[in-house]
Order: sequence, then C-alpha cells, then structure tokens
Amino acid sequence: MPIMFNELPENIRLPLAYVEFDNTRAVSGTPTLDYKVMILGQAATGASGPLMSPVRVVSADHAASLWGPESMIAAQFRAAKKGNSWLETWGIALADNENGQAAAGIVTLSGVPTASGTLTLYIAGQKVQCKVVAGESAATLAARFTAAVNADPFLPVSAEVAAAAVTLTCKWAGLTGNDIDVRVDVYGEELPAGLSLTGTPFSGGTANPDIAPALAVLGDEWWNAFAVPYTDLSNRAVLEYELKERFGPLKQMEGIAYIAYKGTIGQTQAYGQSGNNHLISCMGTGLSPHPPWVWSACDALVSTYSISNHPARPLQTLELPGILPPARQDRWRAEDRNPMLYDGISTFTVSRDDKVSIEKQITMYQDNAYGLPDPSYLDVTTPATLGYFRYAVRSRFTQRFPRALLMDDSQRIDAASLEGAAVVTPKIARAEMYALAEELHEKLIIEDIEGFKKSLVVERHADNRNRLNMLARPDVVNQFNVLAVLAQFIL
Repeated sequence: MPIMFNELPENIRLPLAYVEFDNTRAVSGTPTLDYKVMILGQAATGASGPLMSPVRVVSADHAASLWGPESMIAAQFRAAKKGNSWLETWGIALADNENGQAAAGIVTLSGVPTASGTLTLYIAGQKVQCKVVAGESAATLAARFTAAVNADPFLPVSAEVAAAAVTLTCKWAGLTGNDIDVRVDVYGEELPAGLSLTGTPFSGGTANPDIAPALAVLGDEWWNAFAVPYTDLSNRAVLEYELKERFGPLKQMEGIAYIAYKGTIGQTQAYGQSGNNHLISCMGTGLSPHPPWVWSACDALVSTYSISNHPARPLQTLELPGILPPARQDRWRAEDRNPMLYDGISTFTVSRDDKVSIEKQITMYQDNAYGLPDPSYLDVTTPATLGYFRYAVRSRFTQRFPRALLMDDSQRIDAASLEGAAVVTPKIARAEMYALAEELHEKLIIEDIEGFKKSLVVERHADNRNRLNMLARPDVVNQFNVLAVLAQFIL
C-alpha cells in the first residue's frame, strides 16, 4: 500500500531529502479533558460588568468588581472559589426580571437591654453586628442595626427602619429572595440580656429572570458543569432541554447542572419527585442559614473538581467549605435522608465540628420512559464517566484518522501493510478500539475488558459506504457506597 503524504507533492524533482511531520501518532494514552464551570446569577442594579455574555472570572473579587459585591452572582463566586479555586470558572450575569418583585422580611426589636453587649445576626449566612448600650431604647438600637446593614457592601439586603422594626429588602427581584434566612444563633450567640427579637420570614419575591436567553448565548462552546440559582419549574424545564441537547450525540458537550432547594422534608421530597433528569443534580439544603444559590455554586465546584480528576470516583465525604449547616434540631436524620435519594435529591452530612460534606450526589433521574424505577443514571458520576468515555473515543479516532480512506477488510491487506497509509478498515478500527479500551481499563474508567472486546461490533454501513458503525458496551466502573456485613457471632 502506498505511503500517503499530507504536504509533500508527488511531482517534486528537486533533490534530495524532504521530511514531513505528522502528529497523528504523537499522542498516546487517554486524553486530558479540561473542565470549565459556568455560573449563572443576577447582577446588581447599575453594575458595570456585561450582562448576558460569558465572562471568564478569575477570582471572587473579580466577580464583585464586575457585577457588584452585593449581587447574587458575586456571592456565588465567593462560595465557588471557596469550593475550589483551580477550576476554570465563567459567569453569565442576568438582569432582574422587569416584572419581578423583591422579597422582604422584618426584624422587630423589643425590650430594654440591661447590660451593654453586641447584637449579632446572620443574614443569608453573613454576619452583621452592632453594639448594644445598656438602657437604650429598642428604636435606637434598631436604627443602629439598620446603619450596620446598609454599611455592609456584601449583604444581599438593604434595611429601612420604622420605630423598632427593621424591614430588610432583597437587593434583586425574584423568587430566590424568599429563601433569605435571618437568625441570631449560628455559633452560640445570644441576645444581650433584656433584649428580644421577633422576625417575619422573607416573602413577596416573584418572577425569576428567564435563563433561556442566557443559555442561548453559550453557542457551541463546551462547559462541563453549571451552577444555577433558580429552581422554579419554568427555568428548570429550559435547563433540562438545553442540557439534553448538549448531551446528545450531535453536540456531544455533556454538562451537569447543580441546583439546590431549600424547604422542609415534605417540600423537598415533593420538589424532587417533580423532576426526572439525568443531567441535573439537586442538593436539599434543609433550613441552612446559607441560601440555595450559595450551596449550588459551592457544590458545583467541589463536585466538578473531583470529577475532573477521575469521573467515576464517588463524591461522598467531600467537604463543602464555608457552607453553614442547619441548626442541630433542624438537621435531617438518616431515615429522613434515605428516602430523599429515591426522590432525586442529593444529601449531605454534618460533622461534629459542623462541617458540611456531600453524603451522596445524585441526579434527578428516577424513572424510565415507561414510568418504572430506573437507577441507570442515579449517580452523578455515571453521565460524567460516560461523557469521558465518549470524549476518549472521539479524541482517539479524530487524532489517528483525521483524513483517512475507508475500505473493507481484505485477506490480502493486513493492518501492518497499512501502517503508512491513511486507511481505516473495520479490523483496524476494532484494533484501535481494543487498545483504547485497555487504556481506559488501566485508568479505571471501565471494567470487564474481555467482555467489552467480545461484544464489540465494527462494520461498514450497508447503504453509506463512507460510514463505519460500531457497537460498544463499556462496563463503567462503579462506586463503593455500601458495605453490608452479616456478623454471625459465636459465643
């Protein structure tokens, strides 16, 4: 068979030696996939950074300078960079829905402090403090607390005082503001003696931004993970469609979206039961001081960094740094959390020193097309591992055979005689797939290598002679999640 050159012409007559370089055999081993994370969130009103345009964000301070330190998206990046500062992160900032309303809550002070001290409140998980002077009126203290809130550039709320009542209003419009938490006791703080506090939970937030225009500007660029702050069903449907299109065989740009849902056990289970998508992972936050948009951003970075190191490795026990857990009396027990994992909701655990860690990160996929329980896409690592398998196959064959001819297998032509020719036959493709499978097996991406080889089918398309069809059955590596021991003891 002839040796096929890409650049050297056949009709050259000038002597002597000419050397052409070809990199199709230069790369060996499984490919490296560079992971990128996209964070969607709302910008502050009047922010100087671009809206509805992907921006690479190098730090939390960078996000704050673009879209305002008090903005939702800045808080997301602060949480994300705590989760992992090495992954490449991007942001798309959205404006408020012009038809939306901002959520508000009320903190009312009463009583007369009998001793001087400090008033400490946590708003959306962020600490706010002001001094308390013995004998002063509740109205005076409320005015001081209002000033402290408005002086903090990172808080997601503004404050307005009337007598001893302080109205806190979210700085952006939307349903998300209803999830803002206000509380006194996170690290054992207490109100100064003689002082009392009552609160009205945040409510009244309506109409999140529509994420469809933001997803449209992504084009055909590949992001491996998305942190999305919105859990309303309208936006979730848009997100599901976009992720499905990207995951499909025509685009092949799989990405997993991380969201978080705040609510009671019943509310969280009902929300999980309303979904059935293998590319969305929803963490149930319970009654955490931190809002869902902070949880999802941190979760996305922590999970994606582990997946980038090895897509099949379990995510259990990975810490979500900086995330505050619910109060001890509000934490879900094991018998509460286990049903969540049948309802499409990921779970977390809390250590003795109040560190939050992933317990099990799952997708929202629960039933097949017939409505029957289907665990095939239960773990978030499954679509991640399949995505890497596909990327490895694409990389191998496009690298080795970028401009190849396609021929039938022939008894007169073996693979060795075609070494210098840009030719592919079913036998050559099968051998290349065998070699790749061995490498994926060594990398612990797939197992049962012999079963893979036996089931591999490679054949030319009956009607399109320019097409090679392949049937592969990769047995992706599973996770060690449960050890069950029956100890039959002897006396």
